[in-house]
Amino acid sequence: MFTNESELEERLARPSPALVADLTDGTGDLVVLGAGGKMGPSLCRLARRGLDAAGRTGDRVYAVSRWTDRAAAEALAADRVDPVPFDLLGDTDLGGLPDAADVVFMVGAKFGTSAAPYLAWVVNAVLPAAVARRYPTARIAAFSTGNVYPMVPVGSGGCREADPPGPVGDYAMSCLGREQVFAHAAATRGTPVAALRLNYAVDLRYGVLADIGQTVLAGEPVDVTTGHVNVVWQGYANEVALRSLRHATPDVFTLNLTGPETAPVRRIAERMGERLGRPVTPTGAEAPTALLSDATRCHALFGYPDVPLGTLIDWQADWLAAGLPTSGRPTKFAVRDGRF
Repeated sequence: MFTNESELEERLARPSPALVADLTDGTGDLVVLGAGGKMGPSLCRLARRGLDAAGRTGDRVYAVSRWTDRAAAEALAADRVDPVPFDLLGDTDLGGLPDAADVVFMVGAKFGTSAAPYLAWVVNAVLPAAVARRYPTARIAAFSTGNVYPMVPVGSGGCREADPPGPVGDYAMSCLGREQVFAHAAATRGTPVAALRLNYAVDLRYGVLADIGQTVLAGEPVDVTTGHVNVVWQGYANEVALRSLRHATPDVFTLNLTGPETAPVRRIAERMGERLGRPVTPTGAEAPTALLSDATRCHALFGYPDVPLGTLIDWQADWLAAGLPTSGRPTKFAVRDGRF
């Protein structure tokens, strides 16, 4: 059980022996673009600790963000990560960014894009073109999303990487555009690229489980219309992102990144209710389809997530019961029309 955010951050930044082994084979600095987001700080800490354990103490981890939260930047600096204040949209010349052998691209625009669709396209599809030009020879691991797929029957096991995309809405379409822009760099410049289709990371301060748990704790009805989800421990997602750099290729290494379960929202809510001592009132009826991904390839290459779903639910319930901080940024996982 975690009693504060520092304990959570320590757990998220704990490198596995497999990550350390993969990092041992590499060389050069790492740039993390969009490092100030929900996953970025923990990924940077994980990378720093992993590089140190691999003997690469001289290779630097650059955390690029606007860093409007100065305390967050200072906390990273205290952990030997180098914060780089940089407005990726405002600075048209990306030449001021540090050189790097490896790049993790974490920048994305989702919420509010239904009202301002141009923002989704600029952030998710135009910016990657500039990044690809700035780092033509670096290995790039680019976060994408399972939203590039269509909704599928809940009994299907989810979409696989070779299945045709079917994005709904500007957010999903622009994220597929991001993948295609990096694929263009791979095809024309030989840039090694890994595209990571993630859904949904769990951090306890945010995520699908936090959304459901907060609803249960508040005594509000739980809408089960979108009745099934994929979730994955954020520590695992960040580790896979770093390890995927070894698999980046000009042919584009595409990977579904999520947990192994097709998790029923109703059962998650019921387990939350038991843990929190709250009654659960479901509303709606489970739709026959959901946004689901088959992460068999991911698990074959990188192993199963080290924190199973049941543990995540218990951790989440205990976190909320203790009144520990949450991000206030819901995932909107139940949205079915692509409008975020």
